[in-house]
Amino acid sequence: MMEEKGRENGVAAMKACYRRFDPAAYLQYNYTPPRADFTRKDSIVPWKLACLHRAFTEGDMSGELLVDIGSGPTLYQVMSGCEVFSKVLLTDFLEVNRQELRRWLQDEGQCSLDWTPYLQHVCKLEGRRPSAWTEKAAKLRQVVADILPIDVHCSQPLAPDALPSVGADCLVSCFCLESVSPDLAAFTRALGHIGKLLRPGGHLMLIGALGESYYFAGPGVRIPVVPLNEAQVCTSLKESGYTLIRLEVYTLTQDMRVGVDDVTGVFFVKAKKD
Repeated sequence: MMEEKGRENGVAAMKACYRRFDPAAYLQYNYTPPRADFTRKDSIVPWKLACLHRAFTEGDMSGELLVDIGSGPTLYQVMSGCEVFSKVLLTDFLEVNRQELRRWLQDEGQCSLDWTPYLQHVCKLEGRRPSAWTEKAAKLRQVVADILPIDVHCSQPLAPDALPSVGADCLVSCFCLESVSPDLAAFTRALGHIGKLLRPGGHLMLIGALGESYYFAGPGVRIPVVPLNEAQVCTSLKESGYTLIRLEVYTLTQDMRVGVDDVTGVFFVKAKKD
């Protein structure tokens, strides 16, 4: 009983941290140069986009439904997947992030970040002209069916009728679970919770921070993070019913350490639900 109370308190404290999350500041800190410099091979965002592109185009993905777990205010993580799956669901715990995503999807022109360079870069990865970004943007807007509230700490993270009874064919989740969990055990439980949304044999793509203990989600808004290493990620996946297909690691160069967090590396995982 005491252990469960402590668990609930830890999760409640994490949720409280997010009340001051500022989507515009978060995007500015992480999704502009140098971290999003498309002219550099060693920039972090192009690395993430290349990992996702490769994972989605290896030919082992099938089905119709892709669910993005904890989208935040970002869209880059589904730009390759929207070509493979005919239906995409975006999800986030925070209404401010869901609003940010809706603004782009409804093409209202008041977005906090211009996603054009991202769309152009993914088009290049796909062997298309960068000018095809307008077609890609239209495709993405067409396949995103909804933007839903989610709580990865609930054993049923989405509303019961949100998904078909068989579950999603693929999940993608970037910088979510370690950023909203008070400790490693909560991170592992959250992996198990989202696994319930995935059909057996379905794929999981996971991107997350290594060695990070905090990040800034706005001026003076410091959010604690579970500092993970590669071995812990692999163990948590195994304990949560996934088989690892691939793990890749990016180590931050000195100029990528821009003072908004203490992250040392980023991992990319492609796994399959047992």
